[in-house]
Amino acid sequence: MKNQEIKYLKHAIELAKESVKKGGFPAGAVVIKGGKVVSEGISIGNILHDPTSHAETAAIREACKKLNTSNLEGCTLYESLQSCVMCFSVAYWAGISRIVYASKKTSEMISKFYYEGSTDNKKLNKENNREIELIYVPDLGKDSLDIVREWENSNDIKTED
Repeated sequence: MKNQEIKYLKHAIELAKESVKKGGFPAGAVVIKGGKVVSEGISIGNILHDPTSHAETAAIREACKKLNTSNLEGCTLYESLQSCVMCFSVAYWAGISRIVYASKKTSEMISKFYYEGSTDNKKLNKENNREIELIYVPDLGKDSLDIVREWENSNDIKTED
């Protein structure tokens, strides 16, 4: 199972690179069902003038359209970065069964407003009516964060070192 998770996380990370190339935020997401890519998403809400168009929500919207349903039960969402509360909630309402991510939300990312705050998705998950299986696979965390750093440097975003 871990090899599959690595494969799809690499795919999400490649999408994060694509997002940056298109002028977006360095995040990518993929929805998988039955071992097949259903949809992909990049984070270009700034370009679309849509604050809800994060990589995860874009991938979920596309998956729902392709599968002609609003119920993505049995699907796994692979993310280059741990989802924000909005994206986690969208995954919940869409019925996503599993979320697998390469990099955790950090206090540095929160202080730069890449996240809404320090709300813990695991805690939120336990308080919901249905729990999504949350899987952190740190093997590619550095790769994911490297894209964030490159994006910050190319956009002259101040970092705290």
